[in-house]
Amino acid sequence: MYKKTLLALSLVVSTAAMVCSAGPERKPNILIIVADDYGYADCGVQGCRDIPTPNIDSIAKNGIRCVNGYVSGPYCSPTRAGLLTGRYQQRFGHEFNPGPRTANDDGEIGLSLKETTLPQRLKEAGYATGMVGKWHLGNSKEHHPLSRGFEEFYGFLGGAHPYLSFNTPRNPVMRGREPITEPAGAYLTDVFGREANAFVDRHAAQPFFLYLAFNSVHTPMQATEKYLSRFPNLEGKRRTYAAMTSAMDDAIGGVLETLRKKNLEENTLIFFISDNGGPETANASDNGPLRGQKAQTWEGGVHVPWFAQWKGKIPAGKTYDSPVIQLDIHPTAMAAAGVGMKKEWKLDGVNLLPYFREGKRGAPHDMLYWRFGPQMAIRMGDWKLVKAPTDGPPRGGRQGDATVDGAGLYNLKDDLGEQTDLASRQPERVRQLASAWTRWNEELAAPAFRPRRRLMK
Repeated sequence: MYKKTLLALSLVVSTAAMVCSAGPERKPNILIIVADDYGYADCGVQGCRDIPTPNIDSIAKNGIRCVNGYVSGPYCSPTRAGLLTGRYQQRFGHEFNPGPRTANDDGEIGLSLKETTLPQRLKEAGYATGMVGKWHLGNSKEHHPLSRGFEEFYGFLGGAHPYLSFNTPRNPVMRGREPITEPAGAYLTDVFGREANAFVDRHAAQPFFLYLAFNSVHTPMQATEKYLSRFPNLEGKRRTYAAMTSAMDDAIGGVLETLRKKNLEENTLIFFISDNGGPETANASDNGPLRGQKAQTWEGGVHVPWFAQWKGKIPAGKTYDSPVIQLDIHPTAMAAAGVGMKKEWKLDGVNLLPYFREGKRGAPHDMLYWRFGPQMAIRMGDWKLVKAPTDGPPRGGRQGDATVDGAGLYNLKDDLGEQTDLASRQPERVRQLASAWTRWNEELAAPAFRPRRRLMK
């Protein structure tokens, strides 16, 4: 009897010890990877044949590829403002790219200080927060990444940067708040990969949020011979674009390998998007079947590669058809981190985990909206009402004066390339979409700063 009692007690003690040592389940890491000016059709899983992208493709193959993945703005800074706040950036005036202050600018130039960012919220939830890459959300001390929730920063503050020089006077590469230099021959995309790996290495023992925002494949078109030599059969700008893409894919592969080595892959929620469609005429990107390009509200400006991976938590090798938008990344990351949504946050994004993981039926969004200077668009189901420039480089137009007058109607299920305007055949549907867009537009703020380029032809 004594031995049986002793055995039972020992089992209880050992079980309790195991429970205590296991502790609460660790919160997942969050990794958001953003490519810059990347073409819709320029990765293998999207149909690319001349540029291998095995590491980018692996995120889709090991997770979910959102075939109707969007961003809320057709160029750089507005998309990033929406991503980090989970709100349509036009609600707080961030409709255009910020730039150096001019005599006509009033107020702040950058992501509104009244908005709360994803790194701020994750930091409060106990996450280590770091950013590597392109910021483009304001240059002042108050707008710096270290003032907006990031504990670590390596990158640059402006909208573009050369790849083969670092301490450029007006837009240096910085560690924290201090400009740095790198050894001769260093290539910026490689260095961003190095810094991302180092961040994961430093914080492997705690939940972390890493925002890895490449400036590749944004101009200037620069690549090293290491990457150019991989594409002897390509020529001109497309060859350089391919080399730049390959460098970015290598850097992403390095981060994924670091996660595997640290046994963190299955506890890391990973997103990959482009900040907007490719500017085909500038960098030889390819938006494939989509009409238009960067800075346009055609599909080619706002419909982007959009992948999510969380091994063991969301299905692998699946496609998701309902429209999603980069605004959804913010609430999805917060839900993964176990943080409940609050009504006062007024998020426009939706937590996608029930749709990805639990097969929730229905679409996450009834409608998606765009306003970009004189351009507009709204998508409801398969239907899109859009007013955008004719094809070619955007030019002309004024800021903040979009209306639905003259907008075209397209059925994206049958006409992804937006070639057949059905407005004259479907006047009632046009009125329905125009009315919905107008109601949304009335909720928005006036642009807080002027656009740095012409927006419409």
